[in-house]
Amino acid sequence: MPQRKMILASGHHVVPMDEEELQKRVADHTGEVNGMIRLEPGGWLYPKSFPKLADHLYHFKWKPSDVVVMTWPKCGTTWTQEIIWTMRNNPNLDNPHANVKLITRVPFLDLDMNQYGLTFEQPGLRILLDELVDLWKSWPSAGLRFLKVAKNKIRHPHKGPHILITEVLPEPRTIKTHLPFSLFSPELLNTAKVVFVARNPKDVIVSFHHHMRLFKGHGYKGSFEDYVKYFVDDNLLYGPYWLMLKEAWEKRSHPNLHFIFYEDLKADIMKELNKLNDFIGANLNDTQLKNVAEWTSFSAMKKRNIEESKNIEDIAYNKDVMKNDGGFVRKGKTGDWKEKFTPELETLVDEWTKTHLGDLGLEFKYSL
Repeated sequence: MPQRKMILASGHHVVPMDEEELQKRVADHTGEVNGMIRLEPGGWLYPKSFPKLADHLYHFKWKPSDVVVMTWPKCGTTWTQEIIWTMRNNPNLDNPHANVKLITRVPFLDLDMNQYGLTFEQPGLRILLDELVDLWKSWPSAGLRFLKVAKNKIRHPHKGPHILITEVLPEPRTIKTHLPFSLFSPELLNTAKVVFVARNPKDVIVSFHHHMRLFKGHGYKGSFEDYVKYFVDDNLLYGPYWLMLKEAWEKRSHPNLHFIFYEDLKADIMKELNKLNDFIGANLNDTQLKNVAEWTSFSAMKKRNIEESKNIEDIAYNKDVMKNDGGFVRKGKTGDWKEKFTPELETLVDEWTKTHLGDLGLEFKYSL
């Protein structure tokens, strides 16, 4: 008797990955030992635990004061998180909470699918406990609410800790996600504000390749050439890249969506900060906007990230990759792809891009 399809609240159904493909993936992505699934329509690729969390994410209760930073990975997410949080909470650079880890101040709503079923021996649990300690120290009332909700988790056994952290965080909340619009209820865009950040696919490939090699939880061991093929074939975690981009681009006229390009942030940060200032209604003056630009400069963020990472780098990072190629905040530049791409890979990605761009009417900048 054929197995019934698992239908999610979003309308997607779950397609298990066949054993042959799983074995090939694990050989290259050594951290993907718990399996992967796809969601159709779309072909979204996520860890096998995602369906247990999916409906909680779809029905997440948004607030009018929420600002959501939505990106495909490595499109300037961390930078934009810090920009938005600083604009809303620290424009005078005098908020002591600015020294709390970014992942606590701006929770990663869908991170639980990468850490589902943690044990005390796993690196992810230690990182999570650090977040909870930060939450408790910085916002005691939120920490208390988390404990109360966690005690009642039996009613929602598959609601992950990062969903709970996001729920209890005091307003105004700034929230991060790598999920597309189609996996959230329409209430997201009808209620909250969303800042979607896009980046040219060549630099995304290079940056995500480094990320997947750096983090032990991903543990990519294959070649760069194979990684590019994974990307263009929509076979990477969070894929497909183009579909997520198109979903956001088609909604760009919605008053609660602000669509920006990473390259524009790099080219003229003050111009983009002024646009964000208007969009989120921060009402900052020129001095405060300059403060934000200074606090979120690449050099300042890299310095802070080095400090933030000291407690987790031994358990979370591949030391050889970190030593030879850099840590989580690495280069932050446009055009880094030129150092990695062969002419053949450039042609492959150019043709792939041309096919998907079609008549969308958007253009990427590949150098500045």
